[in-house]
Amino acid sequence: MHMPDGFLTLQVAAIAFLIDIPFWILSFKKVRRTFDEKTAPLFGTLTALIFAAQMVNWPIGPGGTTGHLIGSPLVSILLTPYSGVIALSIILLVQALVFNDGGITTYGGNVLSMAVVGSFVGYATYKTTFKLLSKLNVNKRTKLIIASFLGGWLGITSAALSTGIQLGLSSSVFGYGLSITIPVMVVSHAIIGLGEGVITATVVYYISKVRPDLVKEG
Repeated sequence: MHMPDGFLTLQVAAIAFLIDIPFWILSFKKVRRTFDEKTAPLFGTLTALIFAAQMVNWPIGPGGTTGHLIGSPLVSILLTPYSGVIALSIILLVQALVFNDGGITTYGGNVLSMAVVGSFVGYATYKTTFKLLSKLNVNKRTKLIIASFLGGWLGITSAALSTGIQLGLSSSVFGYGLSITIPVMVVSHAIIGLGEGVITATVVYYISKVRPDLVKEG
């Protein structure tokens, strides 16, 4: 899902970057207020694990686009979506500068998809699903597993949709329009998202057992 330099027009890249700015400002403010001796180590551990997991990429479509896990729904569920934005923004910056994984000009677009959209959609899905299952009197264990699975799955799928839209709107340089970029990105990541969902649910459930104080209910 990392878009390298040259995949987005300057207009699309600039708009994506401008959209990111208020999310960065708000996220830094929120994270500074909420970080403590419990959340800071978890943030660092999750960021390192996601960084490693994202280094595994699979080619999935036209133009050299790739698919991989994103991890932002997991950070958002265990901490907050604001933490997810910060964690993924750091990861994407290091990957672009050091490993040439994702471009500098497309950094804002990658952040918009994986950090902003992935975090907030994943978190909102988790919260909404948890509340709906609570009304049905589903037990806590089942609620955690289903809600976190769907949060991980829809988080990465929505991030892929965002990337597909950006690529399609940049057809003048990317070479493919929305009718191709959206289906390719969404369908492929809906499949990859099954793995993201399983990993998210597994980690959330495990932490709920060993450190229940770190897992927020919906």
